[in-house]
Amino acid sequence: MGLWDSLLGRTKPKQANLDALFGVPNAAVTLETTLGLVPTGDGSVCYRGASGVAFAETERDLVELIRSTGDAPEVRVTGDGFGFTWVEVDREPGSGVEGLCTSLHAVNTSLEAQGFGPGLLCTLVTFEDPAGRHVGLVYLYKQGTFYPFVPTGPQQRDNLTEIQIRDALRGELPIEPDLSRWLAVWGAPGLTGSS
Repeated sequence: MGLWDSLLGRTKPKQANLDALFGVPNAAVTLETTLGLVPTGDGSVCYRGASGVAFAETERDLVELIRSTGDAPEVRVTGDGFGFTWVEVDREPGSGVEGLCTSLHAVNTSLEAQGFGPGLLCTLVTFEDPAGRHVGLVYLYKQGTFYPFVPTGPQQRDNLTEIQIRDALRGELPIEPDLSRWLAVWGAPGLTGSS
């Protein structure tokens, strides 16, 4: 950062550390033992799509890349009501979170490598609580941090459970300290009650 940036109050944005996604399997063990949350096998990457042939080819190639892995998860590309695109990766429940995180990492790095990193918003790994409610662990691409999202119904969320998850994961993952960045990801794939 230069002198003028410092004087004008400008800061460099924190760089994404996509390798932080590989910390999710350990965090999953913590969530299961402390709060009874188990991975559903579902995850997704959210980004703002771009127009043009290059982007369409990149999107097609990354879907084929994920489908060609040894356990061939189900992969879908969908849009939401807010203009964002989601690449959904669905694996069998109980198949472990490691393969899911590897697939989600591959989606992010593929988009990044082709110059579409600025359009990346977040990555979501879905868990289920003992009552069958789905809970999201959200990785904010531009911040390099995680936060929990617990939808309870249309435009409603469980802030108390989100704080409990945050506290359980403090030593496991880089947690987003600014609660104003804990955005609601209504309509995210894999989250029931989030529409």
